[in-house]
Amino acid sequence: MVQEDLDPEELARRVALSVAADSDEVGGLVGRTLIGDGVWDYRFASAIKGYEGWQWSVTLYCDEDADTWTVDESSLVPTDAALQPPAWVPWKDRLLPSDLSVTDAMGTEPDDPRLTAGYKPAQASHQNSQVQQNPGDDEEGQQESSSPAVDGADQETDGVVFRLADRPSGEKDVHEQESNDQIPLGAQTSSDDLDEAVDRFALSRRHVMTAEARTATAKRWYEGQHGPKSLSTRTAKGKACETCGFMIPLAGDLGTMFGVCANRWSPDDGRVVSLDHGCGEHSEIEPQEESHLWVQSQPAYDDLHIDVVRQKPREERPEVELMEQMQSEDGSED
Repeated sequence: MVQEDLDPEELARRVALSVAADSDEVGGLVGRTLIGDGVWDYRFASAIKGYEGWQWSVTLYCDEDADTWTVDESSLVPTDAALQPPAWVPWKDRLLPSDLSVTDAMGTEPDDPRLTAGYKPAQASHQNSQVQQNPGDDEEGQQESSSPAVDGADQETDGVVFRLADRPSGEKDVHEQESNDQIPLGAQTSSDDLDEAVDRFALSRRHVMTAEARTATAKRWYEGQHGPKSLSTRTAKGKACETCGFMIPLAGDLGTMFGVCANRWSPDDGRVVSLDHGCGEHSEIEPQEESHLWVQSQPAYDDLHIDVVRQKPREERPEVELMEQMQSEDGSED
């Protein structure tokens, strides 16, 4: 669209009016800005309800050689004072655990803050400081510095020191379980061999929960429906899971607060419950005495409502109508 011998501001206003639904929606000129070689951006105030702080933007191009103005585009743009929708949140962050079905899988991000490495690789920058000996050290001291690392120490493989972290108590490492096999630590070990050793000897898991993640889990469980604030706990009459024979304690630090219910008649069967939770099916609750008498409860009458029952229409029969007519006439003669 080319306009010759026309005021560019008037041209921009006409474009804004042609786009707006009503002429009252376009306010006065806010300003114009040169955004390129011959390209101008004209801004008009928006008077649309709900679009306070927005502006009509009309972009014009000026051809100085031809002395003409050309309309490039027009749009409604927000300013810093405009009311805008909140920032977009990814769908994965909007989901709740109750939104997932048994066939859905969320997966775990590599940098999930709830997890930390089960065995941690660390650069062997301090290796020399551990191996170096003073010039005056004897041969025995040098042999001690090259002896196998003890439990919990760093182990060198391919120039990288691997530290076995968060190993559960009671589990043994490679050297303890394979005491009969002499495994030279100086041998070159690839990362695949290390992964295989971790799986084979259960040295540790690939990832374990961080302390912050365990704290958040404990808080979520404790404040949930299997904690002390549930309705079933209030009706359990002080019979807590801590003293129930069907409660299986958890291992680790979470075991100080939680266990697993193993009572098949409990609504919490197979679920993690807090030690001060209650379900009413405590192992120390005696069963009710059986009675062979039928206890009839008192009937209840609803005298607040009236049920209107629609009767079935009567079938019209000539003989019945004749009998009713004769009875009515006999009654009138009396």
